[in-house]
Amino acid sequence: MFVPAAFRLEDAAAIDSLIAAHSFALLVTAGPDGPAATPLPLLHRPDERRLYGHLAAANPQCDELRRLARDGGRALAVFSGPHAYVSPSAYRPGPAVPTWNYLAVQVSGPLTLLDDARTARLLDELTAHHEAGRAAPWSTAGQDAGFLERLRRGVLGFALETERVEGKAKLSQNRPAIDRAGVAASLEAEPHPEAQATAAWMRRLGIA
Repeated sequence: MFVPAAFRLEDAAAIDSLIAAHSFALLVTAGPDGPAATPLPLLHRPDERRLYGHLAAANPQCDELRRLARDGGRALAVFSGPHAYVSPSAYRPGPAVPTWNYLAVQVSGPLTLLDDARTARLLDELTAHHEAGRAAPWSTAGQDAGFLERLRRGVLGFALETERVEGKAKLSQNRPAIDRAGVAASLEAEPHPEAQATAAWMRRLGIA
């Protein structure tokens, strides 16, 4: 990912927060047949420096994961945070062009496969994580064991080490303070949640 110095996001807490809030990522691999990418939810364990996930066993990308695990290869996970169009009308009068503000995190590292027991536990953990906070959380506990085992056999679990983490927050840092304030106010006035979330990150990071 191209990250100019002005847009580099190095705050570990902010990066963890972005991953947690936008955990539906893109898993990217590159093999002999070219690149492959699968959108999927990933479970971030910062204390373990790992991301956990699973692919459907029928997904052809599983073959590439097996090759990477065998050969010590690397995979890439792409997390896309909030983003919004920025109109030049948000700036002071003067020459300007439209742009796009956004946040993103890319994580790459070695990939390993999970055994059956760890894959089953991952499915429990992912379910509990995404059911948390619901009025009546659904749980794998008490479900038919044979049914759960068939589900487990239908996926390939993996762990991706967070060896390299790149965070990018392109939030008008290259503009004067008065323009940054104008961008944040303009995005906050937009009816789109993504624009408002982008403005919130500008405030959170002290950019506006």
